[in-house]
Amino acid sequence: MIKNLDPLCTRLGYHFKDISLLKVALSHRSIGKNNNERLEFLGDSVVGYVIAQELYQRLADDSEGNLSRYRSLLVKGDTLASIARQFEVGKYLKLGGGELKSGGYRRDSILADAMEAIIGAITLDSDIEQARQCILSWYKSRLDNITSLDLKDPKTRLQEYLQSRKYELPKYKVVSVNGKEHAQIFQVDCTVTELGQTISAQGKTRRAAEQKSAELMLEKISEKNQ
Repeated sequence: MIKNLDPLCTRLGYHFKDISLLKVALSHRSIGKNNNERLEFLGDSVVGYVIAQELYQRLADDSEGNLSRYRSLLVKGDTLASIARQFEVGKYLKLGGGELKSGGYRRDSILADAMEAIIGAITLDSDIEQARQCILSWYKSRLDNITSLDLKDPKTRLQEYLQSRKYELPKYKVVSVNGKEHAQIFQVDCTVTELGQTISAQGKTRRAAEQKSAELMLEKISEKNQ
């Protein structure tokens, strides 16, 4: 973990009064106690609320269902991990030996959790209004282009793609479940027989892992068709 956190604060657009909060936010549970799980819990709620409120105000004519889908796309792990990479959060993470050796600083789930923890840390260091300003700044381009997003989830899009070609539907298989009961990580394989492809992905729930594997399968198909 890099000791000087000033460059990260500059990228985030927020400088902490209590820098220890940011240090905890960057500490993965693999280090043991004093990790970022509690801050992650708080940040998850804050980002969900802020994005929900912003969508409610921006999309006055949209249904509850559409608002929920947009929110899901914006606060999902992939999006948070992408924001974390934008700020180079990975190189500031404090990881246990096993996670460090396996490249945990690049893993979507760890980056997304850290980003939520950072949001929780900002909330405690100041207040929810300051956290809201940061979140809306980080999400500005995504929010400005929100209506261009495809509301169909990856599993639905993959199924429709295969059905249009009269292929068998994809098969999803849980390969492993690791971690403590309150923080499990599911690994799921997605197999498309006609394409001879199997893609593996991880998620905090079985559904999340299936969605991620379907999304990666769609990306693989897109690469092949280019």
